[in-house]
Amino acid sequence: MSDLPRQVDIAEEGPREGFQIEKHPIASADKIALIDALSATGLRHIQVASFVSPKLVPGWADAEAVVAGFTPNPEIHYTALWFNAAGLDRALAFKDRLHLFGSISLAASEAFSLKNLNRDRAGQIEAMRRQTAAHIAAGVPVTRIGLQAAFGCNYAGDVAPAQVLAAVEDGLAIASEAGVTIQDLTLADTMGWANPHQIEAVIGEVRNRWPELRLALHLHDTRGLGIANAMAGLRMGVVRFDAAVGGLGGCPFAGQPGAPGNIATEELALLCAELGIATGIDLEALVEAGRLAERILDRRLPSAVLRGGTLARFRARAA
Repeated sequence: MSDLPRQVDIAEEGPREGFQIEKHPIASADKIALIDALSATGLRHIQVASFVSPKLVPGWADAEAVVAGFTPNPEIHYTALWFNAAGLDRALAFKDRLHLFGSISLAASEAFSLKNLNRDRAGQIEAMRRQTAAHIAAGVPVTRIGLQAAFGCNYAGDVAPAQVLAAVEDGLAIASEAGVTIQDLTLADTMGWANPHQIEAVIGEVRNRWPELRLALHLHDTRGLGIANAMAGLRMGVVRFDAAVGGLGGCPFAGQPGAPGNIATEELALLCAELGIATGIDLEALVEAGRLAERILDRRLPSAVLRGGTLARFRARAA
C-alpha cells in the first residue's frame, strides 16, 4: 500500500454520462451551459458528448450541436466517447475542439458485454481489433484500455481478479498486434459492486502483473460505497479518477434503472482537499456547477456536498 498521493487528476464525465440516461430531452443550450460552467472550475479533463446511435442513446442525438457550441478553454482536454467507426468519423470532424485518443474497450464480464454492445468476448475482441486499426489509420493514438464491470456484474455476479487479468491480457494482445503501446488502464465499477478491500485486491493483482501501467478508477456509487472505494484507490496510490458533477448519470445497460451514476466530482474533490491532496479544482465553483445541473434537470442529484456545501465558510465562521 502506498502513501497518499500529493496530487490527483479528476476527469469530469458528468455531461456525457449524465445526459445520456435522462428520460426527458435536455436542451442543447443547457448541456453547453453546464460544460462552460465546468470549464471555469479548474478541471483539466471534461468528457462532453457521446457519438453513438441516437436510436440507442437518444440523449446524445445532438452531440454535434453540443460539441460545436461550448466555449473551449485551451488548458482543458475535452473528450468524447464512441464505440465504432461511424462514431469515430463523427468525432474526427471536431478534432480542432476535442482531444482525440483511442481506447480498447473491453469488459471483465461477457454477460455485460452482451447487454451493453450485443457482443460476446470474441466479438468484442474482433471489434476492438477493427477499431484500433481505424484509429491508427486516422492518426488517433491508442494508449489506453478501459475495462468495464471490473468488480462485479448485475448479470453474471461476482467478477474474480482472474477475469480482470484475462481481460487486460486480451486488450494488451490487441495492442501488440496493432503495434501500439498501452500506457493507461481504467478499471470501471460499472454497476457498483466494488468494496474497498476488493479495490485494493484487484489493483494489487494488476500492479503485480503490469507495474508499468498507469491505473485509473471509474467508480459508480450504486450502493453508497463510491467514496470509500475512492479512498481505497488513493491509499493504493491511484492518481486518476473519473467522476460526474452532482453524481450525474448511470449506465443505461446495467439492468438497474434509477441507480446513481459515477461518484460525485465535488465529493471526491472535497475528500482530496481534506486530505491535503491537490486537484487544481475550485471547489466552490464546482458546487455551483452541480447546482446548475440540478436546475437543468429540475431535480435533486445524489451529491451530499450539494446539500451540505463545503467546509470553507464554516471554518471562516469559527475563526
